[in-house]
Amino acid sequence: MPKIIRDESTTSSYWAAVNTLGALPDVHIIADAPIGCYNLVGVAVIDYTDAIPYLRNFTPTDLTEKAISSSGTTGITKDTIEKLIGTGKTLIVMSTAESEMVGADHTQMLAAQYPDVKFFSSNSLIEDEWVGRDRVLAWCFDNYDDRKPASIQAGTVSIIGPTFGCFNSPSDLHEVKRLIAGAGGRVKKVFPMESMLADISELKHSDVIVVMYEEFGKSLAEKLGRPILYAPFGLYATEQFIRDLGKLLGTSDQAEAFIKVEKQTTLKLIWDLWRGPQSEWFPTVNFAACASRTYAKGLKRFLEGELGMTCAFSIDSAVADNSDIRRRLQEKPPQVMFGRIVDKMYLAEVGAKTYFVQSGYPGPFVRRALGTPYMGFSGATYVVQEIVNLLYDVLFQFLPSHKRGFEFVQPDKKFVWTPEANNALAERTKQAPFISQISFSRELKTKAELYAQKNGLDVITPDVLSRIN
Repeated sequence: MPKIIRDESTTSSYWAAVNTLGALPDVHIIADAPIGCYNLVGVAVIDYTDAIPYLRNFTPTDLTEKAISSSGTTGITKDTIEKLIGTGKTLIVMSTAESEMVGADHTQMLAAQYPDVKFFSSNSLIEDEWVGRDRVLAWCFDNYDDRKPASIQAGTVSIIGPTFGCFNSPSDLHEVKRLIAGAGGRVKKVFPMESMLADISELKHSDVIVVMYEEFGKSLAEKLGRPILYAPFGLYATEQFIRDLGKLLGTSDQAEAFIKVEKQTTLKLIWDLWRGPQSEWFPTVNFAACASRTYAKGLKRFLEGELGMTCAFSIDSAVADNSDIRRRLQEKPPQVMFGRIVDKMYLAEVGAKTYFVQSGYPGPFVRRALGTPYMGFSGATYVVQEIVNLLYDVLFQFLPSHKRGFEFVQPDKKFVWTPEANNALAERTKQAPFISQISFSRELKTKAELYAQKNGLDVITPDVLSRIN
């Protein structure tokens, strides 16, 4: 029986390659694609995710039905190359789903007629965006490294990732740079963002390589032959990251001093909240996460493993069964959902009062401004602060308020609650967020008695409660 896929969570490796190579200013991508496949990737979606109106270094061959059915794509590809060959940029021809369906491979033609132009087969029909990013980064090194032996520059650290289309990357990259500096390192290169393709040979001269994401970058990092660390999530992982980096760089004393200062400054908010009444809320918080692997795993490890919150589920969006996620969210909505726009839609379908925190794509959501990290010590502080503020907002929603047309239960009116009605009230109250259960119960009880008052009833039964939203 065929499986129905609901709301595809990832895009193809073609999009991934565009988002990766498009971040390199000295590259110009020629996509063997129809104009529509160019517009969606290079103009529409990237504006929703990175606030970039369009990629200037991205041109389609304007693939047509004629090229697909009879003449092939070689002619229009050559025409496009001729128009761009004098720009001074490195030209890379890339396959798309459409060109792959007709078997268009320009490797031999380019080698014979345009030896400086490379062909990248995106494998758009079989690979997802994370595999695509990982493969194109390694491909860049294989094709554009200068082949000279490495000359290690002591104390330098290069970062692999992010690309365009990576959630929250400006803030998290800023935090990773801050941690590297604190541990005694100097950032040499950030690839592909903040680099040129010509810089790829510089990566192997770094003392240490930091890979920002578990999903991609590892293949390139392993080719460089340098020690590899991954960007950290949460308190313990960040402390270990700083210590490990200090050890690799020979700056352990500076790393330890940095950790000490961080505990007295950046992390002081978490300590203050832990000592205050807010810490009593943490075990009552129920959250779920569906995001890219780095964020889904990181949020679970930090919020559940370190702060004691309850994780309903934490799922890598690349392998998510969205039908199952929809069912779980609607059957038992969590207090907080770290997710994508589709998760927000699933919750809205049943009117859930879950607080939604955008934590991944797909979804139109721009985070170019710094100040919203998830990674590192700053990320731990930011996430905890946001959760506490959400809990305050939960309380606010249940504060008594006298809106226009507000109705009161008559003070002298007495209602009899049956034992069954009291049990039903208790069961519904359990479904509300813990910190708001007293207010929730009071509000539900008032609504039930108002309903009874309007309908001339003196006894509150489970049937009355069932009529209250």
